[in-house]
Amino acid sequence: MFEQFAAGARAAVTSALDEATLRGDRRIGTEHLLLGVLHEPGSVRALGTDLETARAALDALDRSALAVVGIDVQGIERPPIPASRKRTPFTSGARAVLPRALAETRRAGSRRISPEHLLLALLDCEQSDPVAELMAGLGIDRAAVRERMRRTGA
Repeated sequence: MFEQFAAGARAAVTSALDEATLRGDRRIGTEHLLLGVLHEPGSVRALGTDLETARAALDALDRSALAVVGIDVQGIERPPIPASRKRTPFTSGARAVLPRALAETRRAGSRRISPEHLLLALLDCEQSDPVAELMAGLGIDRAAVRERMRRTGA
């Protein structure tokens, strides 16, 4: 499927891998795909938030999830994660986004998956998915973003 990705979408997935690595995560999830897409200026405009704000919101979600089980990570630094030669896998949620992005591409009459198509597919994730939780934490109105993207031709 990655052969159908335009250069911008490939860059977004590469950025998602970088984001997962920076966070010390061993798999690429939907939340990393959103961070990867936020490396693209068009996605920043569409969502009305930037990469640093999204990173901070994701960190806050992690801290609150850990607090629920009684772990306080305030003031604890993450150790650097050693580079791995293994290919970083996608979570099942992230794998499910890819065919939806392809469907968005076809619906738009395009041949290549763009970062906008990835973003549209991420907007469809259900509330239990990390990216839906992240968008809710950022106050993103997913229907409004979809409509704004539709008006601008994404």
